[in-house]
Amino acid sequence: MLKAFQILVRTVVLAASAAALAGCGQRGPLYLPSGPAAAQRATLPETLTPGAAPSTATSAPQAPASTAR
Repeated sequence: MLKAFQILVRTVVLAASAAALAGCGQRGPLYLPSGPAAAQRATLPETLTPGAAPSTATSAPQAPASTAR
């Protein structure tokens, strides 16, 4: 009975792997879009932490906070 279970598990894993590879995205070579619309899209770190400020080198330096009491 153990042999039948091993065959079943291997078949399910093989089918899941084939489905994942077949449906993994766009056909053809991968590329990074560089148009103006792509510049406005969120990056992966911005997507993972939406509340955090973007940490890009092109952003303007922020003024120090005032110490008024």
